[in-house]
Amino acid sequence: MSQHTIEERVIALAALYQATTLVQKIARHGQIESEPFKCSIESILATDAESTAAIYGGLEGVEYGLKAVSQQISNKSPLDMEVTRYVLSLMSLERKLNKQPQIQQHLAQGIENAIAQAEHFSSTHENVIANLGGLYSDTISTIRPKIMIDGEHGHLNNPDNANKVRALLLAGMRAVILWRQCGGNRLQLLFQRKKLLSTAQALLNNMNE
Repeated sequence: MSQHTIEERVIALAALYQATTLVQKIARHGQIESEPFKCSIESILATDAESTAAIYGGLEGVEYGLKAVSQQISNKSPLDMEVTRYVLSLMSLERKLNKQPQIQQHLAQGIENAIAQAEHFSSTHENVIANLGGLYSDTISTIRPKIMIDGEHGHLNNPDNANKVRALLLAGMRAVILWRQCGGNRLQLLFQRKKLLSTAQALLNNMNE
């Protein structure tokens, strides 16, 4: 992925919004759509993909996120500040992660273990999700400030939901790293909104043709 395009950046951004929107849904409602969840989790395990889209199994894997991006950065709908906070928090943590080689090494080893575990079970098996959630707690969650998740205590106190939230935040971090690798930065969210929006909508339209 040497020559990065706006499409690649939008795919990565969509993956980030997909993960954070799913975090919000679990925290508020205790349940989420299975297919975008599966694609988000499998992106953590995709360490040798041929393209940005291939990390998510093709554009269809981030359709949920492309719709979320379109809604979030469109002037037609109010900005969801909760999701925006999660997105910006992960972007901030990613910059700090760059200065933590030991945590990066721990992450890499943990992901290798999760890949082997997923081959034995499946990518969304509760053991794999618990492993990824624990990996997030042991690595990203040690970097301050921690991301505080808003939602219903009954949902957040459920161990399975808590593991899903942490695994999705790890998927969100994967997306932020990809976004940076593709040339993305926070300023683009402010000054290239129209370009990001039109690209997201074009990708959605191409999927539906």
